[in-house]
Amino acid sequence: MITQSCCSDASCVYACPVNCIHPTPDEPGFATTEMLYIDPVACVDCGACVTACPVGAIAPDHRLDATQRPFIELNAAFYPPRDPDEKLPPTSKLAPVIPAPRIERRGGPLRVAIVGSGPAAMYAADELLTQDDVLVNVFERLPTPYGLVRAGVAPDHQKTKGVTDLFDKIAQQPGFEFYLNVEVGTHLSHAELLAHHHAVLYAVGAPNDRRLDIDGMGLPGTGTATEVVAWYNGHPDFADLPVDLSGDRVVIVGNGNVALDVARILTADPDELARTDIADHALAALRSSRVREVVIAARRGPADSAFTLPELIGLTATADVVLDARDHELVDRDLARTTDSLTRNKLEILAKLPDAAAPITRPRIRFAYQLTPRAILRAGAPAADRAAGIEFVRTGTDEVCRLDAGLVLTSIGYRGRPIRDLPFDDTAAVVPNDGGRVVDPATGRPVPGSYVAGWIKRGPTGFIGTNKSCAAETVHKLVDDYNAGLLTEPIHRPSALDKLVRSRRPDLVTAAGWRAIDAAEIDRGGQERPRVKFTGTDQMLAVARTAPAPPLRQRLLAALRQPLTGVV
Repeated sequence: MITQSCCSDASCVYACPVNCIHPTPDEPGFATTEMLYIDPVACVDCGACVTACPVGAIAPDHRLDATQRPFIELNAAFYPPRDPDEKLPPTSKLAPVIPAPRIERRGGPLRVAIVGSGPAAMYAADELLTQDDVLVNVFERLPTPYGLVRAGVAPDHQKTKGVTDLFDKIAQQPGFEFYLNVEVGTHLSHAELLAHHHAVLYAVGAPNDRRLDIDGMGLPGTGTATEVVAWYNGHPDFADLPVDLSGDRVVIVGNGNVALDVARILTADPDELARTDIADHALAALRSSRVREVVIAARRGPADSAFTLPELIGLTATADVVLDARDHELVDRDLARTTDSLTRNKLEILAKLPDAAAPITRPRIRFAYQLTPRAILRAGAPAADRAAGIEFVRTGTDEVCRLDAGLVLTSIGYRGRPIRDLPFDDTAAVVPNDGGRVVDPATGRPVPGSYVAGWIKRGPTGFIGTNKSCAAETVHKLVDDYNAGLLTEPIHRPSALDKLVRSRRPDLVTAAGWRAIDAAEIDRGGQERPRVKFTGTDQMLAVARTAPAPPLRQRLLAALRQPLTGVV
């Protein structure tokens, strides 16, 4: 069975010898699926998928705990019913495997700069490094890599964070180099990267929140769910975020998976969180929290809920989740109308939630529907103006609903940010591209040497593993252009890049520096926690400086990779 922590990277699909895991990357539903599913009839129980899964999401059905057992029915329901004794032969159809791009060898290696170090970046590096004659340099503005896996995945989802073990292996491949604590656009320009590489691939995500344009947003006591996620995950830019948990209620506008994550963490038992990698400052704040209820409010009805079914199953298994009587009526109405099986599964879970009229015995989560935000309620004199709640109108009516709250957060999506020296589509908030190849919207022609992958390419859709097929598509375009002679040769030797970066950014953190930070955080966690994160850049840099210099053998191998001239 595949369970909640499924990242959809499809490693299991390629490992399966009988093509029993769907949707596959070449099937239309892969881009939008909430998770992957194992066909219980076709599966031959070989265990190949268990070994291949980078996040430990696959287990035998007899080993699932009570919170995971709903996934047995969920997996089976994805496939049409048929005779359970009808086993498909192992050779019925092999899972489709996309061949690695073949690079035509030239005088020196193919050199690619990747900007960003999250899943899309690491999967792109892995795809490039399937061949020997490639050098990949990964640039990240923070001293630590892996993007939203480190700073965006909830601390109580440690299995999901396990994908970093795969990323660590990618980073240890010959030809890979980290340039951490280096910001492209500040310390280095796009043109300078192209002078040292054949191509630059941007995998910078969609770092901006979509903002709710109502009166009062921006007051103290308002913020975004993604900022809170970064706060409790120890992101250095958000370690000092003022998160006020002194009120009885928090309201989150929007009901996607991020909203569910924040609600779950704000209502969780701090003693349980103390066994995770949650930031110490967040754990201290949660221990003194007075929050009794987190309301997750949505403009539309239950059938249009943005959260995924696996996340809903996980939430209701671990937290107190309720609906008021009015919202129960909306769920029943939508159940009577819907024909979509996935939506019906969500609604059936919502229909079984307890009524909100029950006494509050511990911090709880309440779903609320058909509430369109109109204004932030204010409290205090003008000099001390702050949020005291939020005013809604019932969607499609003039009825006003007010909720008092000490903290109001929005979770209504993300936007990509323009990249200096590249075109940008402000409407879609992505870099214009054709399968990852950046194009000039004015002419429709490719921008030489420029590529994108991940959310900056396709928008904020999919999950961690969706970036694997996305990155592979981009790398295939890049290699095709290289083989066709469309990429300009770098004008500098590979060794010149390191000198340039160090001259611009003396506080560069290398792969050895990251390993030192990683080891120190794990050591700080002791036996009780996976790690205790450093939340200040100065702390990270101090630890990174303790990393030993590369051994002589590594330096010699690096020197041997430099192209030689004048030798017959």
